[in-house]
Order: sequence, then C-alpha cells, then structure tokens
Amino acid sequence: MELCLFDDLGETEVRRLDLPCCTDGVWHGFLPGARPGLVYGLRAHGPWAPHRGQRFNPAKVLLDPWAFEVVGQYHGYLDAWCGQTADDPPQPDGYDNAAVALKARVVTLPPAVRVSRPLIPAGQTVLYEAHVRSLTMRHPAIPEALRGSYAGVAHPVMLAHYKALGITTLNLLPVQFRADEAALQRRGLSNHWGYSSIAWLAPEPRYWSGRPGTTAASELREMVSTLHGAGLEVVLDIVFNHTAETDEFGPTLSLRGLANARYYHLDPQDPARYRNWTGCGNSVDLSEPRVVELVTGALRHWVESYGVDGFRLDLASTLARGRDGHFSTRAGFFAAVQSDPVLAQVKWIAEPWDLGPDGYQLGAFPPGWGEWNDQYRDAMRAWWLRGGGDRGSFAHRFAASGTQFHHSAKAPTASINFLTAHDGFTLRDLVSYDQKHNEANGELNRDGHHHNNSWNCGIEGPTESAEVETLRTRLQTALLATLLSAQGTPMLLAGDEIGHTQAGNNNAYCQDNEISWLDWEHADRELVDCVSRLLSLRHKHAALRQSAWLSDGRHDGAGRTVLWLHPEGRRLTGVDWHAPGDRALAIWLHPGAPDAEHANAVLLLVNPDDRVRSFVLPAGHWRTEFDSGASTATPRAQSTDGGIAPVVPDETLDVAARSFLILVDPRDPTDLRAAVALTVASST
Repeated sequence: MELCLFDDLGETEVRRLDLPCCTDGVWHGFLPGARPGLVYGLRAHGPWAPHRGQRFNPAKVLLDPWAFEVVGQYHGYLDAWCGQTADDPPQPDGYDNAAVALKARVVTLPPAVRVSRPLIPAGQTVLYEAHVRSLTMRHPAIPEALRGSYAGVAHPVMLAHYKALGITTLNLLPVQFRADEAALQRRGLSNHWGYSSIAWLAPEPRYWSGRPGTTAASELREMVSTLHGAGLEVVLDIVFNHTAETDEFGPTLSLRGLANARYYHLDPQDPARYRNWTGCGNSVDLSEPRVVELVTGALRHWVESYGVDGFRLDLASTLARGRDGHFSTRAGFFAAVQSDPVLAQVKWIAEPWDLGPDGYQLGAFPPGWGEWNDQYRDAMRAWWLRGGGDRGSFAHRFAASGTQFHHSAKAPTASINFLTAHDGFTLRDLVSYDQKHNEANGELNRDGHHHNNSWNCGIEGPTESAEVETLRTRLQTALLATLLSAQGTPMLLAGDEIGHTQAGNNNAYCQDNEISWLDWEHADRELVDCVSRLLSLRHKHAALRQSAWLSDGRHDGAGRTVLWLHPEGRRLTGVDWHAPGDRALAIWLHPGAPDAEHANAVLLLVNPDDRVRSFVLPAGHWRTEFDSGASTATPRAQSTDGGIAPVVPDETLDVAARSFLILVDPRDPTDLRAAVALTVASST
C-alpha cells in the first residue's frame, strides 16, 4: 500500500511513500510534518484475480474511504477510472490516472459539536423530506448566490416557511460526496438525488454557496446550527447499501481497489460478479467488521462534527445481510448502533427493503427505529383515488399498521406514514396523471414505478377545466388530512404543500433542473394554508398524535381511545368492515387521559364516495375545525375575531363527496369523562 502526495490542486503527484506496517489487516504509517491541507491518495498492490474477488491495480489512485474532504470530481465519460481492459478475460488497465483521480485533503476538524438539540419527541415529530438544491433553486426571496445551497436551506425565509407550516424535522436527501454514474454523464445528466455516494464522511461541495470565508463543511455545520436555533431537527439520508463503483464494469475509485472482497458482497458462484441486491450494481458487505467500523465512524462523524439529529438509511435491508446473504434482526450493524453511546441517542429511520431474497422487511427493524410504511402509502392512494380497499384496510393503516409494528414493544410512531416521497409522483402529479412521463430521463420511459395508484381526474396532465381542478384540489386536501391525522409519524414531501409538479415524472433522480426545483413563485397558497391548519390541529390535539396504540376498550370501555363508527352512528360490525361499495366511516379519538393538556375528543368524518353522505354524530359538542370539502379546506364559518365559531347543533351532518372533516369537542377536557360515557352508551 502506497501513500501518494499531491500538490494543492491534486493534479501532480509529488511523492510516493510505502505504508510500512500492516496490523490486524490495517495498513498504517506516520508521516512527519504532515499538516492540514495535504492532498493525498492511495495505491494498492496485490493480485489481479477477479475470479477470486481480487482487483488490485496500482495504476489507479484510490480515495481514502475515511476522507473528510474530497479533491476533484469523477468524470465518467473518461476511461481513466476504468480498472480493467475490455479483453476477455479482462486485464488490469495500465493507464495511470493520478492527474484526475479523486483524492482526500487533510482538514482540521472542529471540536465535537455541543448542541442544544431540539429533541422532538417521537409523538410530535413531523418529517419534511427535502433536497438541498431543489428546495431553494427557484425561490425568488432568497439571494441568487445562496439558492440551491446549504445556506439557502437555513435562509430566514425558509425558516419562516417551516415554522408556519408546522414541520419539526427536515429529512435531507444525501449530502455526502457523490460520483455521478458514467451513463448519466454521457447523457448530460447527473445523479441529482445523490444516491451514488463514494465518500461517506465528506460533504457534497456542489451544495456549497462558495461564500468567501466558508467551505462546504462549515456552511453545512452553520445550516444545522441555524435550524437547531429555530427549533428544527435535521435528519440525513445516507447510503451505505452500495457505492458509486457500480458493477464489475464500473469505475475503480476507492473500495474496489483497496479491498474488493472485503467491502462488497460477491457472487459465491462467480466472485468476479457482485450481488446486486440494490439495483445499483453492488452491495456493501456489513457482515465485515471493518466495514461496520467505517460505517459507524461515518455516522458518528455526522453527529459529532455536524450536529445532525438522526439518519434515514436507504435500502436498509442490505445493511443487515450476513455473509450468507440473509437478513437478520441480530445483524452486527444493529448491535453496533444500539451500543454506541453517541449513535444510540439519535433518530433512526429505515427504508425497510432491498431487491434481494426476503428483502421486504417492513416491521422487522429494532424497537426505536422508524420505518417507511409503503403499505400506508399504497392503501391511502387506492382509497381516495382508485376506489380501492374497505373500512378494515383503511382503519388498519390509519391506526399505524399494527400487524407490522405492534410487537417487540414498538410504538405506533415506528410507522413512517407518507403519501409521496422523492421517489415517485408528487402529490399534485398523483391527482393529475394516470401514467408516468419520464421521457426526459433518456430511458424511453421504462424507468420509475409502473403501479402508482394515481388518478388524473379525467384529463391527463394540465387542464383548464375548472371542474377537474376543483376535484384535484379536493383530493389533495383529503389525502393530506388523512396523512396528518393518522396515528404514526407523518412525512411530507417538500413541495407538496405548494402544489409542485414534475410534469408526470415519477423518477426525477437525474433531473437537476426545473422538473425537480420547487416553483415557489407559483405556490398554491391555499394548499400551504391547508397543511398549516392540519399540522396546527395535530400539534394542538393529543388525540391526533398518540404515542400509544389505540384501544377501543371493547369489554368495559376503560382506556378507550378510539371508536370506529358507521355513518349511521353505530359501532362498525364484522360485516361493516368489509362491506363492498360502502366505505364511509367516522373515527372518534380521545388521548385517554382527560386531565392531559389538549385532551379534547376529536371526531373524523371520512367520505371517499362520489356522493354526499349523511353522518349521525355521537354525543358531544362538536365543532368543525377542518373541512376538506370546503372551497378553502378551512372551517365552514369563522367568528369576527378569526376564531372558530360554529358548534354543530344537529344530530346529523352532511359530508361532501371525497371529503375529510375534523371535528373537536371544545369543552374543558375535565368534562370529557361524561362525554366518553355518553359516547359509549350511544354506540352500543
């Protein structure tokens, strides 16, 4: 193993030194006089034997996987990074790529960040998934020099938006240094989402504003600190399941050249090939202790040096696969995270699947972890847009998917509920397109999800039909109300609140342009107000954000926190749950502790039908707080001082087609014990 020293620009190799020692499989040495600013790379000597998983090629300068800052960019249209020839069998490519290879720069790390974290409780967390660049690239109130940057994310106008909206936690797409795939670069595109990492400890410099006196790292730290100051958490999406080195034909950038058979899962039948459980060409092997060491070291670095509050792990099933390829709930990675005094204190979110055998692991991650619940997504889309599902399926998903999560002492907050995410249609496109339109990706519209449970409301794409536009608005509002009043942890996709469209592209991973950049100038202000209203109700009323599993107190009513009611006012029976063609229902919610703050009872009226339904209301002094069927999705009437005035006086209430209403009993919570008793009596 050789240490290669370069000039400040990383273009000229000025010295080459042998690393003198290898202890317990780790090469090391001491370089007197080395200082911050030093640029270096590595060369690894060893057998070229792909059939044994060995791909050493000293002609290629390799990036230190522990690099805190990367010098250079990967230009995939050049052959300099190719580790092998096109011969059959392939031979090591002898071209020396020192001038263009990615290198590490030694940096002075600041002291560990001592932050006063917002520490948002799980039951109050509302995630807001956003891309650093797309979020602000088109925001007219942000200085042009800061748009699309770390600084832009924390600009005062954005802080004001987050706070007005009511979200608590920004979930940022990957900010680690990436290498865009060669195929994308040849098409003039990039891996805009950032799921092509090659340096897990280094920030992506393309999101740096370039302000004098700052670096990408310092601006990112400042962003986190500013968001903390506003009471907001920061969760980072991070990709440990694969790297940008892709498959056996991909570039040799770092891990492949250093210890290919250690870092990657290789095909046991043909070690020249990689197990591709990620769909990206390779799968990182976290059954190897040194890989777990690297991954946990990277995670601690983001917590201690940047102050982040948690992580969302992409294709997280891969991280728990052993050498036999099987997923294990006792994987070494889980043990390392749970036993680490730093990492055990932050939020953990899994994308609980990959493409490998038994890859779908929803509900299998450790207690304390949140998991993306795609079954919630699919059920609620089908419910509102395709006429799919019955009351039973709706209630199951609304109540945090107990079949998947109500075990192992898990809380309902383990279910990360979402309707849309970066991967797929936006909310606006969900009600505007029956088909995906990914032609701009250059893959003949073959990429992206084919089954979206979307509905164009009768016209594909943009329309001037007022009737269609009204229906689309109503459906978006009903979907948002369902998401933000359900049990579990809600996640909003940034831009959904302003009506952002990607023109039907449901796989905009390579679109660093106006397809992905949020259009703030044409924001749907009524939709923004709708989300703000819904989150205000969620934060105010404990019944809408319970951290304990709902209980119907079936035998004696004790501890009752939910009643599932037919529009006729009676409790749902076995037949009602699965009645074909009859899906409307009411949900009575109570936080279970009448003396708790904001312990008001809440009544949800859900009408997915294409006709008005009349609901018999249970006993209570119900006041309409939200009506998705109204023109502005605000309460039906307001008092002169802007407060909510009307109390529903009748036994029945008509609910418009495809609408969701939230009613609250405004009485003092201490009076609600009697209300609970009355509700039980009226529903038996």
